[in-house]
Amino acid sequence: MRIRFAAVAALAALSLTAACTQAEQDEAQADANEAAADTSAVAQEAGASLKEEAQQVGSAVAAGAQDAAQAIDRRTDELARDAERRRAENEAAKAATPVTPVDGNAN
Repeated sequence: MRIRFAAVAALAALSLTAACTQAEQDEAQADANEAAADTSAVAQEAGASLKEEAQQVGSAVAAGAQDAAQAIDRRTDELARDAERRRAENEAAKAATPVTPVDGNAN
């Protein structure tokens, strides 16, 4: 937008110097002022639109990150339950298995 404003200002300056009469100079100045105001309005609108889009993208990223964190939390809980179940099964299996002495004697 700054480039456009600079181009408009340069054209306005050229218009002012090229104009022959005071009326033409006044008209050229009015055109330059209008172009500057239009450029400013467009820049403000573009800035507002960009800000809104950035907020929407930020919200979407935050929501996605929250969903991912919840999924990881659920999966971690599932893995912890599975590990606890396996540990209990191993303990039960150890308790149910008779101990055989190393020398082969049952007694």
